[in-house]
Amino acid sequence: MIEGIWAALFIFMLAGFTGYEVISRVPVILHTPLMSGSNFVHGIVLVGAMVALGHAETPVEQAVGFIGVLLGAMNAAGGYVVTERMLEMFEKKKQGKGGS
Repeated sequence: MIEGIWAALFIFMLAGFTGYEVISRVPVILHTPLMSGSNFVHGIVLVGAMVALGHAETPVEQAVGFIGVLLGAMNAAGGYVVTERMLEMFEKKKQGKGGS
């Protein structure tokens, strides 16, 4: 049981460091299009967090799993919000009836 907690903590820390290193190396101008284009990855992360929560046995594992699901859901929803805002930038403005 203790080994599982250490393994889960190690995977969590490794994922955090890896994500930080990957994102920090992306140029600012490419960050938003890259992240909005990878919304499917956010969904996979969310499914993984739900599977981990489903296998949680102790209250600590359940709390960490719940936080993982919550953050994964926020990340996925935020990705779609960013994509929607980007798409709005490319829509043509509608002209009024008498306007030029």
